Formats: sequence, structure tokens, C-alpha cells
Amino acid sequence: MVEKPTRRAHTLHFMIAPANAKRLQLLTGPMGAYLREIETALSVTIRHRGASFQVDGASEATQLARQVLETLYADAKKTLSLEEVQLALVEAVAKNKASMAIKEESVFPGLHTRQLHLKARTPNQSIYLEAIATSDITFGIGPAGTGKTYLAVASAVDALERDAVQRIVLVRPAVEAGERLGFLPGDLAQKVDPYLRPLYDALYDLFGFDKTLKMLERQIIEIAPLAYMRGRTLNGAFIILDEAQNTTPEQMKMFLTRVGFGARVVVTGDTTQIDLSPGQRSGLIEAQTVLRHVAGITFVQFTSADVVRHPVVQRIVEAYAKYNKHAHG
Repeated sequence: MVEKPTRRAHTLHFMIAPANAKRLQLLTGPMGAYLREIETALSVTIRHRGASFQVDGASEATQLARQVLETLYADAKKTLSLEEVQLALVEAVAKNKASMAIKEESVFPGLHTRQLHLKARTPNQSIYLEAIATSDITFGIGPAGTGKTYLAVASAVDALERDAVQRIVLVRPAVEAGERLGFLPGDLAQKVDPYLRPLYDALYDLFGFDKTLKMLERQIIEIAPLAYMRGRTLNGAFIILDEAQNTTPEQMKMFLTRVGFGARVVVTGDTTQIDLSPGQRSGLIEAQTVLRHVAGITFVQFTSADVVRHPVVQRIVEAYAKYNKHAHG
């Protein structure tokens, strides 16, 4: 939990207009829960009487709180959810932390998927989507919850729906099985299913369950364990390598050289979550050095500011990053 400041540096008074009792009730949430969520996330104190609000805290935080409250009030023509409140907070904080302003016209447009309102919610997510659309190979690197995998799958769905590619290929290393998938029971899909579950979940969300199953049956969507990629050349496909921090340098090179004509590749991973055996070097870490200046390849680095989950997740990521920095010099 974020501690409230002991000395209030700033007090901001403002009115929300046009005043509407029902919308104000929806804005504050059940028993004031949404106001408490904003207070915790921004380390401020919020008081209000009707449409008149007072926010106490650091000057920058009070302005952010006002922005979030006004944004949510505009959306309060219908019942708000806690998720909408948290996403509004993530967007406001991310925009405030961005080192460079992104003009409205430069923000990447929404993708054509089953989720009609899918869009970039942070500046880095916008850069990521733009890179996927314009680069042959895009690396999305950063902590959990930043949308690396989900946005990659959404981009693949969008490309398939627009006939920009003919199929989607999902690749993931099976580190826990030592890539010896033959010892696991079942057919190929059953062997790697546990490792591809996050990708499946995104497909179900974006395509729908029935459509996803039909595309898997027709091999328009293909599962391809990293161990089975050697010797293949993939043309006209949107290829996603997830959890790439668990590839070895040899595997990474092998995978990247499978790219064929008309293919688009996204590689995602978190270099703080490496599960390789001790002494093994991550192919993702090496790729950042080897391929940094190769034309057609773009690296997008996500940070805790890009976490689009419950606000506490962002604080957890920041706490671990701070701990690891001090623990490892």
C-alpha cells in the first residue's frame, strides 16, 4: 500500500459540471470504493460535497486525480467498473510519466478485433503497435502486465482479418520439459498446451472460442514449439515467439532465420524472469546486443509505467526492480 504524505503539499478545489446526482454516485462507486482506489494509487485524499471536490496531496498528483475524476465522470452515463477506474489511472499516470509527448494524431489507431475498444493505453504501447505494423521483426521486452503478448496477438488477429497474412504461428519454448516434448503424453497440441495457454486465452478473447477452434483445426492458427521450428521457412505468416527470455542464443538465431517472405515477427519476453539452467545465456539478452542496429528490427522496452493491470501490480514491479538493483549492485 502506498503511504499517504504526512504533510499535504497542495490543495486543489474544483467543480465537476454539469452536476448530476446519479452520475456522481456512479463516479464515487459502491461506498466510495472508486474514490479510495484513486486515493491509494495517487497518494492523495479526496473529499467532495456534491459536485464540489477537494483533493489534497502533491501538486502533480492532485492534477492527475482531477484528470481521472473528470474522465470517469464523462463515462459515468453508465455504470462504471473497478477495471475502468484502474485503466483510467494507468492511462493518466503513463501519460504523465512519458518523457516525450505523443501528439493525438500520431497515436496508433485501434486494431480490428472482436474487442472493439482495443487500443494502446500508454505511449510505449503506441510505439510498440506502430513498430509491429512497420517493422519486419519487433522485440517487446519488459515486465508482466505491460500488454506485450496480448497486443502482439491482437496485431496478428488484425493482420489476418485484413488478409495481410495467411496464418498465425504461435511459438514458445517449453523450458520445464527441457524441450524433450516426446516424453510428454498426448499429441503435439496436448504436449505444448500448458506453455501456450496465455496465447490461447488472448485468441479466445479476440476471436471468440468457436472461431479460434475452427482456425486451429484448419491450421490457419498453428502451434509450433520452438524445438520443432528447425528446418522450417515461414512465408506469409504472423509469427509470435513468447517468453523469449527462455531461449538460448542458438535457439534465438535458429528461430529468427526461419522468417520467410511476407512474414511479420514479434518476439516478447521479460529478462527478469529467466528460467534457463544456471550458466545458460538468454538468447533474448544476446539479441539486444547483436541485433540492435539491424535494419528492419525494432526493440521496444516497456517499464512499470506500462503495466495495464491492477495498480498494485505496477507497484510490485517497481519494488522488485528497486530490490534487484540494490541486491545485485
